[in-house]
Amino acid sequence: MKCAIMQPTYLPWAGYFNLIASVDTFVFLDDVQFDRRSWQSRNRIFDGGKVAWLSCPVKKAPRETLIQDLSLSDDVNWQQVHAKKIQLNYANAPFFSEMESILHALVNLHSCSLSNVNQTLIREICQRLEIHTNFVNASELKLPGQRSEHLLNICKYLSCEQYLSPQGSKDYLLQDGTFSHSGVELAFQSYEPQPYSQKHSNEFVSHLSIIDVIANIGLNQTKQYILG
Repeated sequence: MKCAIMQPTYLPWAGYFNLIASVDTFVFLDDVQFDRRSWQSRNRIFDGGKVAWLSCPVKKAPRETLIQDLSLSDDVNWQQVHAKKIQLNYANAPFFSEMESILHALVNLHSCSLSNVNQTLIREICQRLEIHTNFVNASELKLPGQRSEHLLNICKYLSCEQYLSPQGSKDYLLQDGTFSHSGVELAFQSYEPQPYSQKHSNEFVSHLSIIDVIANIGLNQTKQYILG
């Protein structure tokens, strides 16, 4: 069995979904420290013809707070704000209508948990893209270990024979050596985003939220796009 382990991120880019589609089991790594500089609470779309951030309003919390314990502010209806911004900027995109179910899921989110919000949207998008990977929460496994040791413990618990990692972790994992002689094979994602026609730009901008991909090329082509 092949598995991948990643922190739950907000409306991820196409490569995140390529990783999900490439494995049998995908683990949401929600039992690690939240990083405000990461993609865990934000992502990028076109806004007024320029690339801009969509950021979830995260409540103030101690630096060591885990993703699973992080709450979102309920002072404003941020879901409605995000949905409206997406609608205003992508209403004229060729396949905007195919995003309506995703926007509906966003507007109707009732959880104050960042992890739950991200997972709900990722699962909804996977359903629309007909990606049937099994999902697991790391926090529910309650396994010990730090960094690569924690990843290996998850793989062994789930009886994974191969761990598929993003390219960004390749050097660290190979130098770290935790997976050496562990019985779990290390493999690395080789996904490269290809240019597609974008409503808002004549020059292709990569690594935007999956929202941009679906709005511009539709669900059917998006599925093929993420499969590489």
